Amino acid sequence: MKGTKFVKSLLFGSVAMAALCTSAAAAAQTTHTLAEDAAAFGARERVVAAQLSPEGSSVIYLTPAKGPSTAAVISNLETGKSQVFVSSDGAPQSLRWCDYSSNNRVVCRFTATIDQTGVLTGYSRLIAMDSDGANAKLLGQADRYTDAAIRQFDASILDWRNAADGSVLMEREYVPEAGKIGTNIVDKREGLGVDLVDTRTLRTTPVELPNPRASDYLTDGRGHVRIMAVEEESHGMLTGRTKYYYRKAGSRDWKDLVDYQKDQYEPLGIDADLDSLYALKKRDGRYALYRIKLDGSLAETLIADNPRVDIDDIVRVGDGLKVIGYTYEADKPEVVYFDPEFRALAASLSRALPNLPIVEFVDATADGNKLLIFAGSDRDPGRYYVFDRTKKTLNEAMLARPELEHYTLADSKPVMIPAADGMQIPAYLTLPPGRNPKSLPAVVLPHGGPSSRDSWGFDTLSQFLAARGYAVIQPEYRGSAGFGEKWQNDNGFRNWRTAMSDIASSARWLSSQGIADFNRIAIFGWSYGGYAALQEAETDPVLYKAVIAVAPVTDLQMLKDDARDYTNHEVVEKFVGSGAYVTEGSPLRNAAAIRVPVLLAHGDMDTNVAFRHSQKMYEALQSAGKQVEFLSFKGLDHQLQDSGALTQVFTKMGELLDRTIGH
Repeated sequence: MKGTKFVKSLLFGSVAMAALCTSAAAAAQTTHTLAEDAAAFGARERVVAAQLSPEGSSVIYLTPAKGPSTAAVISNLETGKSQVFVSSDGAPQSLRWCDYSSNNRVVCRFTATIDQTGVLTGYSRLIAMDSDGANAKLLGQADRYTDAAIRQFDASILDWRNAADGSVLMEREYVPEAGKIGTNIVDKREGLGVDLVDTRTLRTTPVELPNPRASDYLTDGRGHVRIMAVEEESHGMLTGRTKYYYRKAGSRDWKDLVDYQKDQYEPLGIDADLDSLYALKKRDGRYALYRIKLDGSLAETLIADNPRVDIDDIVRVGDGLKVIGYTYEADKPEVVYFDPEFRALAASLSRALPNLPIVEFVDATADGNKLLIFAGSDRDPGRYYVFDRTKKTLNEAMLARPELEHYTLADSKPVMIPAADGMQIPAYLTLPPGRNPKSLPAVVLPHGGPSSRDSWGFDTLSQFLAARGYAVIQPEYRGSAGFGEKWQNDNGFRNWRTAMSDIASSARWLSSQGIADFNRIAIFGWSYGGYAALQEAETDPVLYKAVIAVAPVTDLQMLKDDARDYTNHEVVEKFVGSGAYVTEGSPLRNAAAIRVPVLLAHGDMDTNVAFRHSQKMYEALQSAGKQVEFLSFKGLDHQLQDSGALTQVFTKMGELLDRTIGH
């Protein structure tokens, strides 16, 4: 691919939901009202879960419709014509993704959360249909009134088989019958099985009989099941430990791969050409990438490790194709390619798209000649291209967030912050474009998780705040994932004091560098970040002038209690733990210590953090005579996937920040 000349061309045409559109150079930054900023940044992403058709003439993706609704769109890449072929109302049904099982047949994942006598229960269903939405068929086992248990999960696709004939390899959840009146003929199949299913006719060929012990399978991308996972249970509850088995090529016998363990081993994918498994395995406290032979020897080869961060994942293009590289992130996302052709192609793309350093190979046609590529940066929400490897053309097809096309967005810069104990804390600093970075109002933005991390690239929240004139700091506090076991420090609940100290250090660093006015700092967080925002306001009551918490954990004992009706109760119980820190580290128990205005927001169908966490925090703050506002959203989950709801949150946040720290 060396010396490839790219021709950038644009696709024109009528576009469904305005998701396909032409590119335009960002106009000079103009002054926008809060309402305009909130609407632009609060708008849901226009292109989600994009996939290329097997022959490469069209692309399928999800796009927001009215309110929490989501539409699935097929767009012809040659004519620009698009059509919505199915949608979900978002209350409670949600579309998660669609993909091609053949050129004119697609499979879509639908989920729903239903309140069953006070217990929120999640469901998922796979449905196949023609590319115009006709001839819909349920791919999992159908519900029966005689079922011995409810079927939450029905099926998932293990192997798309390169969309060869419309048949896919699926793992299916089988629920036995409790019995039928007047007959002894009862379906006793139970557990997770694997079937080859024709998505047009539902003709089924069993590949693995249902196994009550199995929790997941992995294929080699060519239709052969090679890995089986078994989750450990104790008295019907999950322990969080998993055992893995493997098969030699051509064998039906399961052999031990890894005994029961927790967070030490993660199979990623199988390269059939090498008859090897790629897996993440802990080495010196960080995830390293290994290649393990599946020929019976289990011979291991260390492929990659990093002295500072975990290796994240492998990279492969298309269904069943070979592994072409791996990813990790220290300051910025990095991809290391094994494959020389893709290494050269990635280098050529970097030259063709110099302002879009984040390049991902999203999908490929069945013959591999056309590639769907995503490219973005900290200052660009991203755009999709189709690269024709035969014609050597690169066509821009879709924009992820067209509402922001005429905004001048901000640079995000990796920085290191000294913690109170001298440790260096990685963070991302985002400054408002076009402003002197001196004595600015600032917002500290701790991420969720706590076992998660921020990533360099476009971030809606930090860009909204920067557009409003605020400096933003996103600390990778101890408790964050991605930096190894020692940095994870058990977790951000058990060792909340260290996490809060690191977050506070990032606020004080902004002031010490002259970037922020010490008297004009606020804190915003979502999920664990919301917990951190509230807990920090109690721990450092003079440091912040306002607190915004979306879907926050507010009481650690309540978090454990919330899991009692679910099979992961023991996992949550152990994760949070017990001791004085449970009370001391619960914002709800110490609401009176907060001295500044608080904005809370939460969806009442949240299965990640129960709605009552915000309800009770609101009541506690009101009882303590504090300034508090609570935005509650009926029918929405943890992510608040509704442009109207997100716009309202951004508007109220902007108003609170304007009142308390200015902009």
